[in-house]
Amino acid sequence: MAAGEREADTGAVDRSEGFGERLLGVLLDRAHEMPPQLIAPLVAEEVARVGGRHVSILLQDYAQLLLVPLPGRRLTVGRPELIDDSHAGTAFLCGAPVEVPQDDGVRMYLPLLDGSDQAGVLALTMDTVDDDDRRLLRRLAGLVADMLVTKHSYTDQFFLARRREPMSVAAEIQWSLLPPLAMSVPQVAVAGILEPAYNVAGDSFDYALNEDILHVAMVDAMGHGLDAATMATVAIGAYRHARRAEVGLSEIYAFMDRAIAEQFGPDHFVTAQMMRLNITTGHLQWVNAGHPAPLLIRNRQVVRQLESPTTLPVGFGGEEPQISEQMLQRGDRVLCFTDGLIEEHEAGEEQFGEEQLIHWVNRIEHKGKGPRAVVRSLSHTLKQERGGSTSDDATLFLIEWRGGAADHLAVLE
Repeated sequence: MAAGEREADTGAVDRSEGFGERLLGVLLDRAHEMPPQLIAPLVAEEVARVGGRHVSILLQDYAQLLLVPLPGRRLTVGRPELIDDSHAGTAFLCGAPVEVPQDDGVRMYLPLLDGSDQAGVLALTMDTVDDDDRRLLRRLAGLVADMLVTKHSYTDQFFLARRREPMSVAAEIQWSLLPPLAMSVPQVAVAGILEPAYNVAGDSFDYALNEDILHVAMVDAMGHGLDAATMATVAIGAYRHARRAEVGLSEIYAFMDRAIAEQFGPDHFVTAQMMRLNITTGHLQWVNAGHPAPLLIRNRQVVRQLESPTTLPVGFGGEEPQISEQMLQRGDRVLCFTDGLIEEHEAGEEQFGEEQLIHWVNRIEHKGKGPRAVVRSLSHTLKQERGGSTSDDATLFLIEWRGGAADHLAVLE
């Protein structure tokens, strides 16, 4: 038996009709008042009630390389598993259960999905699995994800499990500022990634889906370390404040510009890009304040850069920005990135450049992966191609427009 594992003594397994619903009902009633440290033994206990054993809760690390076991009573605590080369990683990236026959039964890997926020993977072993078991375990995994996401804001337990290296103060600030790294609804999906994960400072992004409008912002504060993180925090805070006041993109830019100038003075700036996408029509609008032009990806390849008039970075008092527009086709993707991705170079050598970026985007897009998998693969590949390290923050944010209406989801059958 692995370290940290202790099987729950629950007696015979009850497979009677309606037992699964009663089990989930009891667990749901207990979940809301459950302290974070008791999530692990509670989950293991409930899994044992349906004949499961060897339970692991695997959480994604900050660099998005590993799925790390969450320590806890009655959990199996083993080694981290590679996301790109494991059954657990397949379940995580695809957002679908994976079943692996073994000598002692069936090893199951269930993605922990809270809405579209992927918290990790629930792994367990069953003697046999039928459709009722699958349905019950999927619902259980959803409830576990809900508990993890809900309770993470008032405990360090999950942060510490995910952290594989020392983290800078600037990175602590930036990670606390971010929305979920991925979001997906029938009409649109987004995914983002930051590097270096444990030292990121000036880069950040934000998004919100309000009715039929997806709002997106990406910022890159000048400098490094705590000063850059502080500026990025003010920029994102100003963006959220203006966005929630329901003003236009030009007014959002002006508000962010004033906030940075008043707080940090005339010698400091933040490059920024703000977007609005109507997820029903595919109408994309954006303002560019000193940022690299996004890439438009269609049929799995880059068709062009979304060039547009630029205004000065926020903080420099630029003129009212011109709003650019583009009608997307269903399946189109828009890739935003910061300059740290293309300006990296070794002493005396050329910059990595947009040409190489486009080359790798085309290669990775050709594999037909979803947005989350694409940004992960692209970020890790580009970092390797740039020598395995980066002297500046490098951030990617991908938008996929799918179109159509989602009204049918509100109809109960």
